[in-house]
Amino acid sequence: MTSHELNDIYFNWMQQLVCDDEYTEGRSYYKLFRTLLNEEFYYILPMDGNRAEDGIDLRYRFGYEHGIDERIVATELDYKPCSILEMLVALVVRFEEHIMVDPDHGDRFGRWFWTMIDNMGLLEMDDAHFNYSKTHDILNRFLERQYGPHGEGGLVYLPDCTEDLRRVDIWCQVMWYLSSTLA
Repeated sequence: MTSHELNDIYFNWMQQLVCDDEYTEGRSYYKLFRTLLNEEFYYILPMDGNRAEDGIDLRYRFGYEHGIDERIVATELDYKPCSILEMLVALVVRFEEHIMVDPDHGDRFGRWFWTMIDNMGLLEMDDAHFNYSKTHDILNRFLERQYGPHGEGGLVYLPDCTEDLRRVDIWCQVMWYLSSTLA
């Protein structure tokens, strides 16, 4: 297997974790996913470094699930920083499997992923309407924490939150969001 083939299999695996017709309504988001994969996830708040680590760990989970030796994963996938796509997918996997697991509901990776995509303003960026410049601006707003204080344009929106979400790490934002939606 070539490096390019392995990277494609990894990319498709991440897509399959979060894509189904319930959330995408049959639309293709290939361009958005490629952009999310090619954009580095960098962070301003130190605790968000944990999200980047989870994104890197996702590569090794993929390798394990596909029977790929860790040394190959390290050489072929782990040569660049965590991407926004990896961070988002790893985030939904972590909180669905560690916090929200409920066999009666099945996995809700897609639900959480598309909620964040929608809140960032990227849901309209399917392949037929993709605008790289606008997508880049939205991602930059997210990374630079230039979204609204209640999370408007960030990963989650908490209209009743008394804290400025721009100053709160991603994990806390998501936990507060999950608490508010399940209350």
